[in-house]
Amino acid sequence: MGVLVRVLAVVLAYLLGSIPFGYLAGRYWHGVDIRQRGSGNIGTTNAFRVLGKAAGSLVFVGDLAKGLVAVLLGTWIGGPVFGLVTGLAAVLGHNYSVFLGFRGGRGVATSAGAVLAAAPVVLAASLAVWLATLFIGRYVSLASIMAAASLPVLMAVLGYGPGYVVFGLLLAFLMIYGHRPNLQRLARGTEPRLHFGKKG
Repeated sequence: MGVLVRVLAVVLAYLLGSIPFGYLAGRYWHGVDIRQRGSGNIGTTNAFRVLGKAAGSLVFVGDLAKGLVAVLLGTWIGGPVFGLVTGLAAVLGHNYSVFLGFRGGRGVATSAGAVLAAAPVVLAASLAVWLATLFIGRYVSLASIMAAASLPVLMAVLGYGPGYVVFGLLLAFLMIYGHRPNLQRLARGTEPRLHFGKKG
């Protein structure tokens, strides 16, 4: 398809990614601005923390779907590599939403949706990294950072082409960059841990 169609697809993917499901769920389901609660993030983890399991689950599904649909759209229009471009546009939309003054989340769920569509085996392997890190360290943020860092490595090890490795690198950079406050709290020892089961 023509250049104009591809440009429009990238813009559409960005706008799709910009839909702030966490903000919308907080505002219209609970009457709160999620940006003013918890970590102040509009993503899945803060949605679970502030809005509860039901709303948090819907936010996760919505954010995941943004990345998934964007990659499928791009693949349909211009092939698999172009699908990576539209997937990246959706993640940028989530992180820098035009509807929230170019602020947003950290892109973990939306990136997961993009990788699910583009390289599902890589997503499965990075999920294993996430679970292992969470089980050992009990930090959701650290688990997300390690899973993000694993993406380009897994893309290369599992035989995906250079375009996929670059895609993994860019996703990893965006997610790790978005976790800067968490990295600072981890360094200070003030990052909250996830507690399995009951305390006491």
